[in-house]
Amino acid sequence: MSLKKALLAATVLSLPVAAQAQPITGLYIGAGAGANYRVENDNNLPAGPRQLAANAGLQQNGKVETNWGYVGVGSIGWGFGNGIRAEIEGNYRNNSVDTVTLSGRQAFSAGGTIHQYGVMANALYDFNQFNLAGFVPYVGVGAGYVWTDFRNVRGASAFPGRTGSIRIDDRDGRFAYQGIAGVAYNLSSVAPGLAVTAEYRFLGTLENKLDGRGTLTGAGGGTGPIRAEGESYNHSILLGLRYAFNAPRPAPVVAVAPAAAPAPARTYLVFFDWDRADLTDRARQIIAEAAQNAQRVGSTRIEVSGHADRTGTAQYNQRLSVRRAEAVAAELGRRGIARNQITVQGFGFDRPLVPTAQGVREPQNRRVEIVLR
Repeated sequence: MSLKKALLAATVLSLPVAAQAQPITGLYIGAGAGANYRVENDNNLPAGPRQLAANAGLQQNGKVETNWGYVGVGSIGWGFGNGIRAEIEGNYRNNSVDTVTLSGRQAFSAGGTIHQYGVMANALYDFNQFNLAGFVPYVGVGAGYVWTDFRNVRGASAFPGRTGSIRIDDRDGRFAYQGIAGVAYNLSSVAPGLAVTAEYRFLGTLENKLDGRGTLTGAGGGTGPIRAEGESYNHSILLGLRYAFNAPRPAPVVAVAPAAAPAPARTYLVFFDWDRADLTDRARQIIAEAAQNAQRVGSTRIEVSGHADRTGTAQYNQRLSVRRAEAVAAELGRRGIARNQITVQGFGFDRPLVPTAQGVREPQNRRVEIVLR
């Protein structure tokens, strides 16, 4: 049996389910872009100078409705290795004005753009335990500060005997909050740590106060300052990329001895439950097979090496790996192998079969390797 075949067979026999996705540990960056829908909402918006509009019996409310626009975000964050992440995000949204309604009348001319940009602090959680075919869902919340910038937002509506019009070129910053729901797909085959993301975001701000100019024609008309007041709500859908700098690299390929070698190594893997050094029934079967093969091929040296996963301290796992190796060596002795033929050593979690972040339980790393020489 070659080393490659032994590793594959032992893995299949000892693992009933696939390993969980590895959580982000350390620094990461991300960026995304997509579509933004700005919710139409009633504004405290007069159809001209406020007092003149009130004298004319016009309402003091209106609407500014926008088309679908676009959104872009960039972030830098830190993963704590347990699914929790914290990040700082910069964002930008742009929507063109579609219609303006003044005092219940839709404007016969409307235009302009609404820009929003700001900085948010986000807290997120990755559900690595729900990894589905490489897809990992996540949720998050954020708080920060966002500026709403009306650029040449304008409209004019006709009323009996007069016309009301407005124009706003102003910017106002307010406290902002958001909710995030998304899913990431691991692209480690392209580059370790790389993932593509798809997410939905809701972003809201407290009430903005934006100044402009209004004109009311006809009897008692005139021009004067106006103020538009209203909250801002956005629904965004984004696609993006995320890169974690400290993602585990793939395990190195194990070189197999050439077929012409006179004494090829024969390797067996014995797996253990978490934080245990006692042998399972399956482990005893594998050790018995190794002992029988050692006697059949006339092995003169048997290397027994213990290993542990990356939960717990290095000192504890070093002792645990030696205890596991000693348990296997004792069972080999009961199977007829002389003690002076066996070399026992422990490596703790320094030589993982599957690289993981600290604190991750990985069944394939809780093992003892038996090598027949």
